[in-house]
Amino acid sequence: MEVQFNTLYVVTQGASLRRDHLTLRVVVEKQTRLTVPIHHLDGVAVFGNVYVTPGLLQLCAEHGVAVCFLTEAGRLVCRVDAPGSGNVLLRRTQFRWADRPECGAAVARAIVAGKLHNGRGLLLRAGRESTDAADQATLHAAADHLAQTIRALPGVADTDSVRGHEGDAARTYFGAFSAMIRQARDTFRMDQRSRRPPLDPLNCLLSFLYSLLLHDCVAALASVGLDPSVGFLHVDRPGRPGLALDLMEEFRPLIAERVALALINRQQVKPAGFLRQEGGAVLMDDATRRTVLAAYQQRKRESVTHPLLDQKVPVGRLPFLQAKVLARHIRGDLATYVPCVLKG
Repeated sequence: MEVQFNTLYVVTQGASLRRDHLTLRVVVEKQTRLTVPIHHLDGVAVFGNVYVTPGLLQLCAEHGVAVCFLTEAGRLVCRVDAPGSGNVLLRRTQFRWADRPECGAAVARAIVAGKLHNGRGLLLRAGRESTDAADQATLHAAADHLAQTIRALPGVADTDSVRGHEGDAARTYFGAFSAMIRQARDTFRMDQRSRRPPLDPLNCLLSFLYSLLLHDCVAALASVGLDPSVGFLHVDRPGRPGLALDLMEEFRPLIAERVALALINRQQVKPAGFLRQEGGAVLMDDATRRTVLAAYQQRKRESVTHPLLDQKVPVGRLPFLQAKVLARHIRGDLATYVPCVLKG
């Protein structure tokens, strides 16, 4: 358990989170392991079998600290937030936009373009770092295919067609993903994308990182007053944060996939850290999960130049800044939605 970027992550199974006046207390086997003043926190994320007392939930709600409950594998189950958060006028406009095909398609095109630009950048970066001619050819071919899709997007009129182009590009991208892996490729190769449950170590690792990223995107959208449930690219489904899934698309290559590749290629995660369950599902052990959390938070601390602001910002702030860009576009302050595309 540790506090990173004002978010407390608790992965120790059997831990309990309790209120002690204006302090959050983490108890494991009747021993207090950590205390954090509530005003030091923006969020709490608990994984698996972790008990949160009603008193602590009330304290968090009173101070605007969201509590996210996730499975051990990192899938978001629910989020408990303070009532009355958000901007009702902005949300009303968001809902109207979601019902207008031309508005939804324009935002969806920009989101997919941003995702493909960043994915292409990751492929080209891996191609420059690779010393294997076959891997380089695979990566450059995939990057070229993504470039063709990006050029085709402005002519796509409806959201369903945007989803079709995104799906085709995703198959090409993940088809080349194994060429970016330089260590333990037999274990961490990408045969096909699988989730709920992930069926191999690489999918397990990616799914966990995507869940962490989704948690941050939900928080980012809520912080600017948008409804995380009503999106443009992802179809509305009960219990699914569609707009948060939209927002995270352009950050998957920049944050989640880059972290996964670094962990594997630096041998910070080992094949032995992934456990196969009955039925074929694959989970990480506690030590591997902590290693992944630490790497994710380290990536969030790194500084990059924001393409719109043209100034250095921590990677962890990018979803929050992008949520503001989207909110300004929906309010009419920006004529077009500009995705977050980083160079290199």
